[in-house]
Order: sequence, then structure tokens, then C-alpha cells
Amino acid sequence: MDCYTANWNPLGEDTFYRKFELYTMGWNLKEELRDCMVAAAPYGGPIALLKNHTRREKSPGARPLLEIYSASGLLLASIPWKSGQLVQLGWTAGEDLLCIQEDGTVLIYNLFCEFKRHFSMGNEVLQNHVLEAKVFHSEFGTGVAILTGSHRFSLATNIEDLKLRRMPEVPGASPRCSPAPAQPGGRGADAAARRSAAAAVLLGCAVPGQGRHRAAGGGTGPLPPGQHLLLHGDPPWDEPLGWCLPADGRVLQPPVPGALHRHRLHLDGAGVTQGEALRVPLQHPLAPQADGLVHAAPEPAARGGGGLGAAAAGGGELQRVHPDSHLVPELDGVRLLSRSSHEFLQEIPEASQEIFRIASMAPGALLLEAQKEYEKESQKADEYLREIKDQKLLPEAVSQCIEAAGHEHEPDTQKALLRAASFGKCFLDKFPPESFVRMCQDLRVLNAIRDYQIGIPLTFTQYKRLTIEVLLDRLVLRRLYPLAIRMCEYLRLSEIQGVSRILAHWACYKVQQKDKSDEEVAQAINHKLGDTPGISYSEIAARAYDCGRTELAIKLLEYEPRSGEQVPLLLKMKRSKLALSKAIESGDTDLVYTVVLHLKNELNRGTFFMTLQNQPVALSLYRQFCKHQERATLKDLYNQDDSHQELGSFHVHASYSEKRIEGRVGALQNALDEFYKAKNEFAAKATEEQVKLLRLQRHLQEDLDRPYLDLSLHDTVSNLILDGHHKRAEQLYREFKIPDKRYWWLKISALANRGDWEEMERFSKSKKSPIGYLPFVEIAVKHHNRYEAKKYAPRVPPEQRVRAFVLVGDLDQAADAAIEHKNEAEMSFVLSKCSASTDAAVAEKLNRARAQLLKK
Repeated sequence: MDCYTANWNPLGEDTFYRKFELYTMGWNLKEELRDCMVAAAPYGGPIALLKNHTRREKSPGARPLLEIYSASGLLLASIPWKSGQLVQLGWTAGEDLLCIQEDGTVLIYNLFCEFKRHFSMGNEVLQNHVLEAKVFHSEFGTGVAILTGSHRFSLATNIEDLKLRRMPEVPGASPRCSPAPAQPGGRGADAAARRSAAAAVLLGCAVPGQGRHRAAGGGTGPLPPGQHLLLHGDPPWDEPLGWCLPADGRVLQPPVPGALHRHRLHLDGAGVTQGEALRVPLQHPLAPQADGLVHAAPEPAARGGGGLGAAAAGGGELQRVHPDSHLVPELDGVRLLSRSSHEFLQEIPEASQEIFRIASMAPGALLLEAQKEYEKESQKADEYLREIKDQKLLPEAVSQCIEAAGHEHEPDTQKALLRAASFGKCFLDKFPPESFVRMCQDLRVLNAIRDYQIGIPLTFTQYKRLTIEVLLDRLVLRRLYPLAIRMCEYLRLSEIQGVSRILAHWACYKVQQKDKSDEEVAQAINHKLGDTPGISYSEIAARAYDCGRTELAIKLLEYEPRSGEQVPLLLKMKRSKLALSKAIESGDTDLVYTVVLHLKNELNRGTFFMTLQNQPVALSLYRQFCKHQERATLKDLYNQDDSHQELGSFHVHASYSEKRIEGRVGALQNALDEFYKAKNEFAAKATEEQVKLLRLQRHLQEDLDRPYLDLSLHDTVSNLILDGHHKRAEQLYREFKIPDKRYWWLKISALANRGDWEEMERFSKSKKSPIGYLPFVEIAVKHHNRYEAKKYAPRVPPEQRVRAFVLVGDLDQAADAAIEHKNEAEMSFVLSKCSASTDAAVAEKLNRARAQLLKK
């Protein structure tokens, strides 16, 4: 703490940078970094190295070696590179490694060098090959930019939703442009143009909000005041001295990395009028091996860091960095990789500057001193504290210490600042504790992942941008499940978002282990997971199946409580019979139908039917399906089962779809045969009569030229009477043995509809009516013919005569009949029909009769 500012380097008046070591690298490289292809993922991500990539020997020992390390230099995985010539390595936002080949093929590997998939950047790239490639990140996702041998750009802004774009040709980047001087490495005009185009792609496309491009392939881009660009090695470019930096805080980007080798890159715009060009000669010219520029400033510019090289700045001059260094732009600084160390260069946060600046009188600095003096039991602690309280800055002092603690890398400094904040809180009544508690939690998480064995050197700013959910995902990708679970428990995250999700990932990794039996793995997973909320055993089983462990997948599905999740995977694994059993057990008919139809498409017809025979529920549901969708299949099912009754019903139903009468009669004849085989006499007799009726209807239709087909027996008889064919109706009555009562009802109804009252009267006198004569009265009244109804009323039996006379409107005779019967209910019925104005005499007669009846 006493020498805290020893590594501070001023840049301008109010800006300081510091560089501190993150790790002593443990990778023991024998090669120089400049001889390797290097790609480091942002946010403290892993480092990919391709060794021997420039060698052309074909011997196996000379093959390039692809290695992936943690940020602390611990080897995660390595494979010999057996594919095509690599041009560029890069990392996606999800920490997958992109390997871009010379033919435009992009191969994707995970952290452990396990191949995932590949895609191509198109035929034009394949034909012209790749000169330069860059991986960049934008709001659309991870993208790839390609410069082909024809000096044209191909761009994919999101590799997850691949849409290739061919960009307009960059002026000055074609083979016709003026060649750059040959370089020590033997690179000429093509190399210069290649790097020029790469700079234009990265600095023009990868930065949201980037400005216009210059004709030479450069452009302008936003850079807030006080931000700084850092340079590091690239071939010099003969760009005229006219290149300048606008005073409004915008930086003019060079057409080649290193093109600003004659300019200082400190942009503060102080003392320059708006719009005036600022030109500052570089006091210390860059070395010829300069390699590019990256943003090393606060957040907005850091997003544009798809940089081409590395450097550090301090004291207004270029700070020397090891020539064999690789720079990784970050949100709030730059990581410096070398063979021996991993360092971080950042602008010192404002809170830290306020507290630790020499002779600082900021409230946070005074509070820190007060806490130190308090530990020494010195009275100066009270003096410092009074000075802060007199200015009413104690809440600000506590907040400053809490904020500064988050930006410190060393735990001892973090503790000192948090102790100071805790000390200050004791003298405040209403200071909210949430920020202090949250910072303690965040620092504990950050210190855990910064450990050498974990190797994720996130800063507090990066951690907040990344979010805890993404950090947990990255720990899961590294298979650090215990640490991820402890973090979830410590931060008290919900089980579904935290522990359950991590356990599910652990289980998916567990099923890939081949050294244990299926039974052991399944029991271990179930013992660990149990009934944890949010766990889907079907997803774990699916991963086991993808790994070729079908039996393990089946065992895991036994723990899945949801049949809807079990069945689809069992079908995918071609365990259809087991899937059918599970679907039936679930009681979900839709699920059963899904399996049955899958079986139908998968098995031959005979095997399919035999499978259904062993599952009555499935067979019944399939029959229901066939009744509505596949009638022909239904017939085959009945034939296989020798179900004659069902076959007979099937033929009866099929007969109604026949348009020709011969076909209908033939189908009914087949049904008749099946009903006889089923020994169903009633159905056989009904079918036989239907065949007979159809034949008679056909003859009637031919003879009388009237539509009789498809009518029922009753309708046929009624229509014959309506048409006046009484003899033919009598013939049907006798042939089909229609009951007398039904026939009389049919005939009198038809005669009334026809209005043939004379025929009705003759029919009523032909013989004694089996239905009585009240129906004659009712039908006549129904057709508004009371005159005819009165003819039948006297013939109605005595017990129905009162009703008959009421129907025809003869209340006097109805009253006489009721009095004659001495029936009080009938008398009351007639009285209810009497009107006081017209039927007073009838009512009086009925009342006298009722009174006499009641006396007795």
C-alpha cells in the first residue's frame, strides 16, 4: 500500500495508466510468440496457439500443433492440425474456437479441441483463397471478415445465422495501387494491401457506430476525449504527413497498421478549435517492426478492439513492451501476453485515482487514512473522520472506498478498502448496506475465478458487463462444476437458474465418460440429481444417445417423470415398442397416436398389426383413427382378427358410399354374409330386408318415375300414399309385415297431408281401427278441418270422447260426456276451456253437476 502508485504512468495531465501482472505463465513455451499463431478470447478467456504453422514439411513430426491454454498458461487441450492451411484463429462470444483456412472453410472447436461443425465462406473465397481474415464481435453476434486474393471482402456478421455478404471494393486496396517498399520479411505490395484491407474491415465493420471510410481504405471513428490508442509493430507505410487527428475527439484510422508511425496518438483536443485538425509529430519514431494499434481506453472505444497488434503508452511517450508480446483488447484495458507473463494494462479508475493519488484530500482517501490510524490507536483517526463529517462527505467516502475495492486486483488492497468502508459505515445512520454486501460477494467471486488453477482474470467492469449467468456458463464450459455450484449457493441464485442448470450440464458430461458401465453412470446421475427442480432427464438421455450409449439413455429415461419427454426420444432411438408402452401408461391418447403412426411408417404391415394385437388400448385407438381416416386399413384389421360382426358393420357403412345401386346391394350382401358368420340373426335379418327394400325402390323408381331410392320403409309407404298408389303401399305393408298400428298412422297422416278426406273416411270404415278414432280427430284438427274431425268424434271411445269434443270445439257435448261419466277431472278440464261470455250456460251446467257430485 505504501508504494501503490509506483506503477502509475501519467498520460497527459489527468490520466494515469498502470500495468500489473496477472499470472506467471505456466505454459513453458519453447517457441517465440511471434512464430505462433495466437488468438486470445476477450473477458479473460482462453488462449489458442498454433505452433509450427509456417512449416511446409509433410512429415508427421512437423505438423502444426493446436493448443488451448487458460489465461494462466495451463494446458486445456491440444491436437495435431491435420486439416488445411490456417490463415487466422479467433474466438466466438461463446468461447468456441474458429479456425479459418486458406480455402475459406471455417472449422469450429470447443475449449477442449473437440470438433463441433464447419461452414464455408462461399465459392468466390474458395476460388481466390484467403489473404487475410478477422473474427469480430458486434450486436449481431460473432462475425468473420475475409479478404480474398482478388482483393474483395466477404463478410458474415453472424456465424450462427450465416448470410454471406460481398462488400464493395476498397479503393486503393487493388493490385493497381502503388506498392509499398519491400519489408525485411520479404512481403511486398500484396502483403501491404492485404493488411490495409484487414484494417479497414476490422476498424470499419466491427465497431458499431463507425463513421465514413477514406478513399484509401481508412476511415473515421468515434473516440471520446481522453481516450488513447496504443501502437505496436508493423511495416512502415509511406503515407504523407497530411494524416491528422480531428480535434473533436475522433480518430483518423490508418489504411495500414503502422501508418501513423509519424504521429503521436494522444487525443485530448485541448486548445484546438472545433473542426480544426490537430497534427502532433511523434517524439519517438516507431520501430520498423510495428504491428498495429489497439484501443486501451474506457469502454466505448474498447468495443472496437479487434486490434492488429499491441502496445502501451505512458508519460506522453511510447512505453516499451517486450517485442515478443501479444496484446488482447479488453473492455477496460489491454492484456499483454508474453512467454513468461500475463499482464494487464488499464487506465486507472477514477475512484482509485481519487483515493491513492499522492497528497489526495478526497473523502475516500481521508477515510482510508482514518481507518489505518484507528488500527494504530492514533487520535489522528478522529481528526480525519471529523474533517470528512464536517464537509458532509462521509457517504461519498464510503461509496468511493467500495467502488475502488472492486477495481483492485490484489486481495490485500481490496480488504483495506472494504475495512475503510465498513469503518465509515459505523458513523452513518441510514447508509444502505446493499452496495457493500454486493461488492463483498462480487469480489469473492472474482478472486475465486482469478485463481491460477481457474485462470479467468476478469476485472470488475468486465464482470458486470458479462453478468453472473454468462460467467457460470463459462465455468460449465471449462467443466468446473463444483466451483460453479458453490458460486450459485453463495449468491443464492434460484435452483432453476443456478444449481439445477449446472447439474444438468454435469450429467451431460458424465454420460460421455466411457470408463464406467451404463448402470453405474445412471445410478450416479440419479443419486446426484434426484428430483431437483428444473432437471430434465430426457435431455441428459438425449446426450447419452448422441454419444452412442443407447442403453444408458434408456436407463436415464426411467427417471424421467414426464411421458411426453420419454416417448419422442425412445422413438428417435428406434425403441418403438417401449415407447408405445410408455405412451399407453401415460393415458395420453395424443401420445399413443403419435407412437402408433410412427410404428405404421416404420414397420411392415403384418408386423405392425401383430404389434398392435399385443396392445389392446393402442389397437382400439388405431381402429378409431381408421374409421375416420383410413377405411381400407380398418377392413384389413377386421379381416386379420376374424371380426365378422365388425366386418359386417364395415360393409353396411361402405354401402352408403356406393353411388350405383348394384354396388350398394353387393356391399350389403357381403355384410349379410358376415352377420350370418357372426351369428347375429337380428343384424342379418335387417340387412336382408334392406336389400329387398332397395330392389323394390329401384323398381318403383323405374315404374313410377319418382325418387324412391335411399328412402326408409316408412317414407316409401308415405310417399306412395301421397302419390295415390294405395295398392303398392298395401303391397309393402304386407311384404315387410309393417305392424297395423304403424301402417294406420302412416296412412291417415299421408291422406291428411294430401287432403284426401274422402279416402280417409273410407279407410276408417274399412275395418275397425287398431289405433282408435281419436288420431283421426287430432290429425283433422291439426290440418284445420274441424268439419271432418266432427265426423269421427262420436266414434271415439267413451274414455276419450271428452277430449275429442273439446278438440272439435263442441263444449256442450264435451260437458254432457263428462257429466255422464261423473268424472270431476273431465268436468274441470271442460270448465277450463269455457269462456265467460259465450259458454256461460255450459259452465253453469258443469258447476251444478260438480256440486251434486260433491254432495254424494
